Amino acid sequence: MAGLADWNDPLAMAAYRRSLDHVGGTLAEAGVELLIEAINPIDMPGYFLASVDNAAGLIPLMQLPNLKLQFDIYHCQIIHGDVTRRLRRLLPIIGHVQVASVPGRHEPDGEEVNYAYLFEELDLLGYVGFVGCEYRPRGQTRDGLGWFTDLGGQVL
Repeated sequence: MAGLADWNDPLAMAAYRRSLDHVGGTLAEAGVELLIEAINPIDMPGYFLASVDNAAGLIPLMQLPNLKLQFDIYHCQIIHGDVTRRLRRLLPIIGHVQVASVPGRHEPDGEEVNYAYLFEELDLLGYVGFVGCEYRPRGQTRDGLGWFTDLGGQVL
């Protein structure tokens, strides 16, 4: 996690880049990707990476082949909106996708994001990575998996 700091503070930026360089290099030796994630300023005021676009812009500057973007649709929708165009543009640097409803951060089965559409878009774009669920279940976890079976998934 990037921590709490001002994005425009050159000392904070230098420290963050040094940390990414160190950790990214260490993980590369082990064949592991390093993910960075933007978090919206409502859930975490003052978070250093409060913009998906800033996080995405930092990746090529770092020149670390194993540095990728954790694309959290929940945070992206709150920060910027326009999720589909960002998915299309950023797919080459996305290492992982996460989901939750917006604004409630519950199961991705309603509210303002059409997840059926976005999952189809991920398929059309050729995304082959995992989609993680980072949400607060409205009730019992197993009971809340109806959204997954509605989309053709199988709960084991």
